[in-house]
Amino acid sequence: MEQHLYERDHEDFRELCREFLTREAVPHHERWEADGIVDREVWRRAGAAGLLGMDVDTQYGGGGQRDFRFNAVLDEEIVGAGCTGLGFGLHNDVVAPYLTELTTDEQRKRWLPGFCSGDLVTAIAMSEPGAGSDLAGIRTGAVRDGDSWVLDGQKTFITNGEMADLVVVVVRTAPERGAHGVSLIAVESGTPGFTRGRRLAKVGLRANDTAELFFDGCRVPAENLIGTENHGFYHLMANLPRERLSIAVSAVAAAERLLAVTLDYARSREAFGRPIGAFQHNRFLLAELDTEVTIARTFVNHCVAEYGAGRLSVTDAAKAKWWTTELQNRVADRCVQLHGGYGYMLEYPVAKAWLDGRVQTIYGGTTEIMKEIIGRGLGL
Repeated sequence: MEQHLYERDHEDFRELCREFLTREAVPHHERWEADGIVDREVWRRAGAAGLLGMDVDTQYGGGGQRDFRFNAVLDEEIVGAGCTGLGFGLHNDVVAPYLTELTTDEQRKRWLPGFCSGDLVTAIAMSEPGAGSDLAGIRTGAVRDGDSWVLDGQKTFITNGEMADLVVVVVRTAPERGAHGVSLIAVESGTPGFTRGRRLAKVGLRANDTAELFFDGCRVPAENLIGTENHGFYHLMANLPRERLSIAVSAVAAAERLLAVTLDYARSREAFGRPIGAFQHNRFLLAELDTEVTIARTFVNHCVAEYGAGRLSVTDAAKAKWWTTELQNRVADRCVQLHGGYGYMLEYPVAKAWLDGRVQTIYGGTTEIMKEIIGRGLGL
């Protein structure tokens, strides 16, 4: 089915992304997987190529394109290249709105040029050992002390956590007010009292650094508050649909890639004297997967267009996130099965995609949380 989301400029940008990934990421990704982290230089090269801060104003070195379709193109191409170690999506899709929409002029001048050049890698710290999808359960706190905020607590499962130069930390600043007492505070690398724990060993996404962060009397300037004090929960709720849309875009791209790889395999791999795709069961299974992936692509493209028009709802973002990520995992499972023993070998892209994709139904809000959001939207 022909899709109508992207225009000529987006397809030109797609070619730029492909060339960059082929040259700067694909040859190194196996080593990054072994190291558990990508080279810092790839961030600077991505910045020089215009792949960071596409929707940041040009005065700060960004692309000046307030068009999420460019972000979606990069997300799709990273998945297509199998370069899951690159944390560009977290940087561009998740953190960027906090730094462009909620910051002061001084903060933007201080942070955005490095954000766009790749000299300043970012992360956002929400999850804690005792609070994942339930943001209201966070315990990390910040107390105002003169012209500073003093942070104490711990965060975990933080993408880009080891490499990040700037972390947007979700903290309690008025514990007695519950969800109405949460704020966002930026903590810069090297701040006394801010330390990083071990590099977390994950099932998949091995080249993408994920870390624990610790704050022990961590004193940051008062001007590092992002947005309005005690309005952090509302800032998060306003930006989470974009994060979930980003995950959905990657999920559909991953499902499409898995299906394409498996179709090629089903046409060439023979059993009992004929291609395995010629068996009715396998043919029907692939027909079902192709149909579901097409439907998912159509809905996600609609959501991207709605986001661009300022109309994407929290509920629709939740629908896109849970459906596409569950589909991605279902497609991966079926494709591994169709590959037989080869599907269990890491040298085959289907095996790695199966491992890398499992987390998609967990981060950004679990499938169960997404259904809770949708259910509440139904008045239940």
